[in-house]
Amino acid sequence: MKYIILFDGVCHFCHGSVQFIYKRDPSAVFAFAALKSETGKNLIRKYDVAPTVDSLVLIEDSHVYIKSTAALRISRRLRGVWKLFYLLIIIPRPIRDRAYDIFAKNRYRWFGKTELCNLPSKDLRERLLK
Repeated sequence: MKYIILFDGVCHFCHGSVQFIYKRDPSAVFAFAALKSETGKNLIRKYDVAPTVDSLVLIEDSHVYIKSTAALRISRRLRGVWKLFYLLIIIPRPIRDRAYDIFAKNRYRWFGKTELCNLPSKDLRERLLK
């Protein structure tokens, strides 16, 4: 089963997160698409996600998760100690999402953004949905 991660295509932190996930996903269960790509837009429509979403989105077994829940569900499938972050799921979602929103609101200021995607490695390109 492939899980699809939709990410902000212009955020440096988001690009780094895709690289981070890719390196810790030896089973290659994750595929990736930028939110604003044609594939991303089609998936947003298909799964009835608000078109204004600018957050991390995880599509897993036809279920859609956003914000902190998406991040935690991704972490549980990664190699190493990153699985332990899933334990934070016990924190009520409104609290988790508030912390997520604060981080997301400041991500461009803290990490910057780009108008062009960095060219990923050949292996990672194969996992980018077109």
